[in-house]
Amino acid sequence: MATAVETSVEAMPNEPEANKLFRMVMKYKGSDLHLKVGLPPAMRLAGVLRTMQLPVLTSADMERLMFPLLTPRQKEILETTGGADFAHIIVDPNGDETRFRVNLFKQRGRLSLVARRVNTSIPDFEGLGLPPVLADIVTTDQGIIILAGVTGSGKSTTIASMLNYVNKTERCHVVTIEDPIEFTFKDDKCIINQREVGIDVIDWNTALKHAVRQDPDIILVGEMRDQETFSAALHAAETGHLVFGTIHASSAPSTISRILDLFPEEMHSAMRQNLAFNLKAIIAQKLLKTTKEWEATHGQSRVPLVEIMRMNPTVRKLILTEEDIKLAQAIRMGKEEGMVDFTESLRQLVVNETIERATAFEVAPNPETLRMVLKGIQLPEQGIL
Repeated sequence: MATAVETSVEAMPNEPEANKLFRMVMKYKGSDLHLKVGLPPAMRLAGVLRTMQLPVLTSADMERLMFPLLTPRQKEILETTGGADFAHIIVDPNGDETRFRVNLFKQRGRLSLVARRVNTSIPDFEGLGLPPVLADIVTTDQGIIILAGVTGSGKSTTIASMLNYVNKTERCHVVTIEDPIEFTFKDDKCIINQREVGIDVIDWNTALKHAVRQDPDIILVGEMRDQETFSAALHAAETGHLVFGTIHASSAPSTISRILDLFPEEMHSAMRQNLAFNLKAIIAQKLLKTTKEWEATHGQSRVPLVEIMRMNPTVRKLILTEEDIKLAQAIRMGKEEGMVDFTESLRQLVVNETIERATAFEVAPNPETLRMVLKGIQLPEQGIL
């Protein structure tokens, strides 16, 4: 881990001392702040962790810096569960806000923190490097749209971009349930109500029960982390709403098994029926480092690698008949409907000189297949039905 970040930022008068560290991240346009007892503060710059030229943090330092940021309820959650999620807002002299999504947690009995800087402006699809087919997907009347990927893969940003597209083009009511709120929306053609768990509503399940009574057209439920949350989201979709959610899965096809894992095996057949008729699209993402030339000309240090699976008769049949292994092939055959797999997305990024070839091969699901498509060799299609 490099140690070359100088510190020359002070907290503003009458604000928490910890804001000096948050302002450092803002100054250098870092993505994350890391604080751990026994190490100097660190930030992630262009995907690389770099330490600040500051003293090693002690337990007393962490308590002095962190406790003023917490509400009494957040302190209680930290003590009883070992971790607390919350939003921290920095206001500059002009009144502009910068939001951080904070996770404060205990490790080996000591406090640690990871805070993600959230962009206040919401980029459009082109600005993020996302395929334009998302504009078609987001105009679906009802059903579930799932964003899949690991933590830090850009899922929240993509959802924000999709909701903001709706905000600019459709007249509808959007209800978001977040923990914490990341992007803040300004009502345009839509009315957007954003609820933060722990501040505006006591928990996820209560918020979801409220949401279906609030005349929503679109509901963002955030992370679908358990059976109860997914069941509530599914119920909302079945009753005529468009529901957005996120899940930790490595690809679009594997998302199906990840969802089923939330439920006991005796419910899997019924869940496949529900998914086949309510799921509209799965968008899986990873963030990749761009070339230096691309960053210099486009201002992007990372770009999303996207896999899109949309519901069509073929995908629906494969889900119903438990032939998930064939879903990857169905995606490749669905190009005309805007579907794309990770291999084709990698090919496009390499051809456009957005990422290095070496980067593509590091993350390729099948390096040999990627090598073939980069040479222009068309993959043979086998019968699915």
